[in-house]
Amino acid sequence: MTTHRIAQLPGDGVGKEVVAEARKAVDALGLAIEWTHLPWGSDYYLEHGTMMADDWVETLRAQDAVLMGSCGWPTVPDHVTVWGMTLKIRQTFDLWANVRPARLLPGIPTKLAGRTPADIDMIFVRENTEGEYAGVGGRVHQGHPSEIGIETSVFTRAGIDRVVRYAFGLAQQRKRVLTSATKSNASRFGYVLWDEVVEDVGADFPDVRIDRVLVDALAARMVTNPGSLDVVVASNLFGDILTDIAAAIQGGMGMSASANLAPGSSAPPFFESVHGSAPDIAGKGIANPIATIWSAVLMLEHLGEPAAAARLMAAIEAVCLHGPRTGDVGGTAGTSEVGDAVVARLRASA
Repeated sequence: MTTHRIAQLPGDGVGKEVVAEARKAVDALGLAIEWTHLPWGSDYYLEHGTMMADDWVETLRAQDAVLMGSCGWPTVPDHVTVWGMTLKIRQTFDLWANVRPARLLPGIPTKLAGRTPADIDMIFVRENTEGEYAGVGGRVHQGHPSEIGIETSVFTRAGIDRVVRYAFGLAQQRKRVLTSATKSNASRFGYVLWDEVVEDVGADFPDVRIDRVLVDALAARMVTNPGSLDVVVASNLFGDILTDIAAAIQGGMGMSASANLAPGSSAPPFFESVHGSAPDIAGKGIANPIATIWSAVLMLEHLGEPAAAARLMAAIEAVCLHGPRTGDVGGTAGTSEVGDAVVARLRASA
């Protein structure tokens, strides 16, 4: 039996609560796992002046995967937490593909009246290290009326090629339609390059139809006709925005899982829910753990444990359908009660 080395990085706020439930569910599968607990985040920053330990690169490089909670807390500026941990990990290890399933599970209410699980089943591939979040720019004349802030989007042919190629591969495994989010009517350089690379890579996937859609029209289409979408590939910013819309229509942020990957490399991937640290409900025991447990499903798939991943996903689906569910998806249960129900389903299926 292969032993998997997994870092447990709870982060801040409700991250500490939901990551604990995800670990509990993974442990119930009976796999050989060596966990490493990492107490990094805003509390660590307030004590040490940095979001992560000085040897964080070596620590994470020794892991097969990272199961991560959200970072962010009112006492630390958002740009410090995001650039000090989440984006720092992504860019240092070049985790260039952010993959987010957006599927409405039976039993979960959606904001789209009349829609069923058959109508909402998408997967988003977001470019994760460049584009609008490349971090290129600066500020001058700070504090003066003439102050200027410049944020430069960076699009490279190589960066677009690899994420688009990965998305085409997913599309081949599904409905063989790839929707590309663009804005090349107004962005004459970055998104014109994006469109050209999509067309070039598409020549290697003749069995996949390319659906090129302006991002504003795509956002509207997600709400009016979600069933017309399957695999969507988007830039860093567009992918960020579109996946939040997707989360809302799949039942809310508490249902939204994600994977941060560098396919083909030895870089340690990390898996996290994308609902944030939610300081307003932290410590109340009411956060929805399903997104983080679903992220653990993505982690197990990546680690080469498809049977375990399928068992865990089936347990999630059963709990969503029959309950218990947290308040954000129509129930009254607490965080640990939902986690316990997932574990009970796993034990029953063993």
